[in-house]
Amino acid sequence: MPGCFKKTLFALASTISFVSFILIAVAMGTQKWMTGRMLCKTGADLVNATDPELVKFIGEIYYGLFRGGKIRQCGLGGRRSKFTIFPHMVKKLNTGLHVMIIMFLSVAIFFSLVSFGFSILNAIKVPYRAIKGPAGVCLWNFLAGGFIALAVTGFMAAVKLHHLTERIANFRENVFQFVILEERFEDCFWLCVASATAHAVNLLLIAISGIHFPKIKTKTEEANVTAEDIMY
Repeated sequence: MPGCFKKTLFALASTISFVSFILIAVAMGTQKWMTGRMLCKTGADLVNATDPELVKFIGEIYYGLFRGGKIRQCGLGGRRSKFTIFPHMVKKLNTGLHVMIIMFLSVAIFFSLVSFGFSILNAIKVPYRAIKGPAGVCLWNFLAGGFIALAVTGFMAAVKLHHLTERIANFRENVFQFVILEERFEDCFWLCVASATAHAVNLLLIAISGIHFPKIKTKTEEANVTAEDIMY
């Protein structure tokens, strides 16, 4: 049976792994990974809008991995619309990169659950096989955190290098052209960053659990045996 200190560490690691699983699942299911402000360039150019008038041509956009929405402002008031990434819009985006982001997060969810199960196993008993012990828990946490990091990096590359927001804003816009003025990574994106950080914390906890702390020995007083004690 593991000691109380190790039980506590592995119980904490299992809790963190389960929280990481929840964070990834919530992030994948929500719409706001990215928000931004977009300018209806065509409408502004038609009326030669100056700075005070540009407000009438600035709309908003938000999206996640699967769906999103936008408010178009082209001088005639805001028009709200919603869209889905699959199956139509993904053809206009970097399909391979977008699918890889989703796959990386799905694999990370799996490894988070595996880490959760192995941490509970190590909190209950000491496994005989090394892969089921602390080494295995480290492996699953490393893989989960690594795949989340790849997904986050891929999404940032899609936004900054492949102009994901601008492509989505101009999807099926035959008349108006939109230019992105501002982009912000929202809470759902940062949930994935927090999840990767959680697995890094787990690696630290497992490393601490392998440290063998010296036992404190109390010095016992030597008994002075005399001849009189032997007689009695």
